[in-house]
Amino acid sequence: MMDSLSPNLLLIDKPAGMTSHDVVDRVRRAFKTRKVGHAGTLDPFATGLLIMGIGPGTKELTALVGLDKTYIATARLGATSTTEDPEGEITERASYDVPRTEELERALNKFRGGYEQTASAFSAKKIKGKKLYELARRGQLEGVEIPKKQIEISELKILKYDWPRLSFEVSCSSGTYIRALARDIGEALGCGAYLTELRRTRIGGFDIKDAKILDSLSPER
Repeated sequence: MMDSLSPNLLLIDKPAGMTSHDVVDRVRRAFKTRKVGHAGTLDPFATGLLIMGIGPGTKELTALVGLDKTYIATARLGATSTTEDPEGEITERASYDVPRTEELERALNKFRGGYEQTASAFSAKKIKGKKLYELARRGQLEGVEIPKKQIEISELKILKYDWPRLSFEVSCSSGTYIRALARDIGEALGCGAYLTELRRTRIGGFDIKDAKILDSLSPER
């Protein structure tokens, strides 16, 4: 059941190829106001649920950023990416054993419940005022300690496994990097992995099925 939605909040199903700020701009134009914000960024290649605050609703977003989230993700096994997603430089692993389903389940067990996750080097996490992805793109990560954080994973299940593609659903605490989770699953399997698709389906009690697509926006909602 969806949480009660404030009249100043709007659920949007973000399409692929847009930044979260692009969505903010579209909402600003639709509602003819500059006062628009969102809770929880999605990468351009990702799709799914964004909670938008309009006018006074921007003050409500802070309480929503820390809510648990659910994602459906697809990882490509047997290769790695410099950005841990499809936008980076892809390197095929030279030698590995193709994991069987039971081996995959054992690997996922290492992450179920939670673990200490090293942030993605291409995340927006800030180090001394600089975003990690800015340092990474400039080749300035040498000597930089990438932050780690204990994250909680309440559910992690395989949706489809057809080598080299693994689709899974994960429910996790706020601040979890799904691209880093894909990376870590690949390392646990010994074959490497990177994230190819990501869709956010839930934020707290808010569900993607209740979201609007951008092209349908109007001030009347």
